[in-house]
Amino acid sequence: MASQAFSIGGRLIGEGQPCLVIAEAGVNHNGSLEMALRLVDAASEAGADVVKFQTFKAERVVSRRAAKADYQKTGDSDSQTMLEMLKRLELSDDDFRAIADHAHQRGIIFMSKGHREDIDFLVELGVPALKIDSAAVVYYSLLRKAAGQGLPVILSTGGSKLGEVEKALDILAEHGDPPVALLHCTTAYPAPPDQINLRAIATLRAAFGLPTGFSDHSEGIEIPIAAAALGASIVEKHFTLDRSLPGPDHKASLAPQELRRMIEGIRQVEQALGEPRKRPTELERRNMQLMRRSLVAERDIAAGERLQADMIAFKRPGSGLGEDCLDLVVGRVAARTIPAGDPITWDRIGGFADE
Repeated sequence: MASQAFSIGGRLIGEGQPCLVIAEAGVNHNGSLEMALRLVDAASEAGADVVKFQTFKAERVVSRRAAKADYQKTGDSDSQTMLEMLKRLELSDDDFRAIADHAHQRGIIFMSKGHREDIDFLVELGVPALKIDSAAVVYYSLLRKAAGQGLPVILSTGGSKLGEVEKALDILAEHGDPPVALLHCTTAYPAPPDQINLRAIATLRAAFGLPTGFSDHSEGIEIPIAAAALGASIVEKHFTLDRSLPGPDHKASLAPQELRRMIEGIRQVEQALGEPRKRPTELERRNMQLMRRSLVAERDIAAGERLQADMIAFKRPGSGLGEDCLDLVVGRVAARTIPAGDPITWDRIGGFADE
């Protein structure tokens, strides 16, 4: 089933289109506007299409008793609750306005993941699509709110079964029917390679007929590049200015130079994917003329001489008749002299000797 292509920020998303690369800044600004602006710069310089943040007010997201996940325990503040940690990572509305303006100036698409209460603000900021994270696949009031904004939705599916994804898509369809892209994801930080299951990208695409990509939490750049080779329409990857910084996501993120190498790898893969047809390229056709063999004169063959098998060899270049023509050539006479080593072609031979 062909996926339903649509546009995000002027970029067409779908099969056969360039992969949309989302550089996930997330909360790697550590609550600093200055650092957030530098993340925009780094994403732009690395060649990303989108730089994405996370918009939230901590007290609307978690309760005071919520514990930090294991991957969030970085040693710098393990005594903190999740609420206390997130409070330190908040940015103000004015901060996000400045970030969105800076992204526009740098020529990179600005996006941010928000919760239900943040949707109106994100629309005000002019985001070209709304991102729904994996944990929100079953956050139905958020899905209903997002569906009615007239914007495309990118839905991550980490930790979800197909039935849960189907229900989320039904809700989106019922409450606005926006264009949707799905992201396969493994909700683990970092995600071990044997837990990633890239083949699920094709499963989601076949099941729902939607543009499908990959939100990556693995270490390194190899797996997101492999996702692009499997036809991912979108690749999302966390990055940071410095992996040694304190905070929950830095250690599992790419440094700017690694982000650049990942994007370069994805673009090379896209070029290599080519087209489904199996046919020689122009470069191959030129090379095959040199590398393939053809019938050549093993010795000088005089004009009018009857060609015998021992007069003919099969050697490079491939500019003469193929070996499958040998039986058609033997017994004919040379129409003109064929010097030793020259290719045997139809214009150099005449009829059979007894004709």
